[in-house]
Amino acid sequence: MALIPATILTGFLGSGKTTLLKRILSEAHGQKIAIIENEFGEENIDSDILVSDTKEQIIQMSNGCVCCTIREDLRTTLTELAEKKRKGELDFDRIVIETTGLADPGPVAQTFFMDDVIAESYLLDSILTLVDAVHAADQLNTRQEARRQVGFADQLFISKSELVSAANLDALQHRLKHMNPRAPQRTVHFGDIKISEVFDLHGFNLNAKLDLDPDFLKVEEHHHHDHAHGEDCDHPSHNHAPKHGEAGHVHDEHCGHDHSEQHLHHHHTDDDVKSFVFRANKALDPAKLEDFLGAIVNIYGPKMLRYKGVLNMKGTERKVIFQGVHQLMGSDLGPAWGKDEVRNSKMVFIGIDLPKDILLQGLENCYA
Repeated sequence: MALIPATILTGFLGSGKTTLLKRILSEAHGQKIAIIENEFGEENIDSDILVSDTKEQIIQMSNGCVCCTIREDLRTTLTELAEKKRKGELDFDRIVIETTGLADPGPVAQTFFMDDVIAESYLLDSILTLVDAVHAADQLNTRQEARRQVGFADQLFISKSELVSAANLDALQHRLKHMNPRAPQRTVHFGDIKISEVFDLHGFNLNAKLDLDPDFLKVEEHHHHDHAHGEDCDHPSHNHAPKHGEAGHVHDEHCGHDHSEQHLHHHHTDDDVKSFVFRANKALDPAKLEDFLGAIVNIYGPKMLRYKGVLNMKGTERKVIFQGVHQLMGSDLGPAWGKDEVRNSKMVFIGIDLPKDILLQGLENCYA
């Protein structure tokens, strides 16, 4: 049986997950979708769509979609759904897991890699994070769960953008890009979002495409003295408080944003979820890199949300692609380097208070 694609839908309370799910369930897109709901949510979809007094855990809907609430753990539910599909008792093409607004999507994602039974039935496609433009600044300032959800995302959907000023929306988008340059951002009205923008995004594929926003890289390339760009920009949405024992923050001349709007935005301290990029023009030594990354993941794994790289490794003519979620890391051989292609390595790390200097120095010690 072909692997069943799975999508994790996350986002803070009120960001529009339920609206998006209703849209997915009611649209005539010809796909049969199973929705797995964490039933702790304040708003769940059964009030409108499902028969709420049913004793059954799994409900087959008239348009062929399937809905179930998690009463046991996720693994049990996934196993049960795959089993029913195999036996022909349920017909569905893919699953969407809606996490509660307070959930960290990391352990949900790890389920697909750590559990052999699940890995034999499902393929994790992507993590979608919904961000509420009206309340995002406050939620990101006060709730680490909201920041984690941004860090994990393969795609960011910004809802309610029409309710905020252009300056505030720009500041939010800039802030999200600093936290997660891998994830494309899209402002959406859930009434007209295309299903193709939600499914088959291949966020967890080991492929040679490193999804870094081109503008993010452009900004970063001005930093001739440093590999990384990610937390030094003094944009209006990022009003940093100096760290203890540190002189005031230096203005970053490469930010490229107009700082005259400062008064328009809510001031907050530096986000703990941030990203940085490592680049190397020299080949890396496989054994050194494996030892170093293994040690880093051992210590900082819980704080490493997503990391991915396309690497030039000594001893192979092919690109090496690696990615990880928390402590789980995998790599694979990609396509061969082109004849005229510049062989360099690029990695992006997204995490919580990761020690950038230690990581960059350690990676530089992995040259062949």
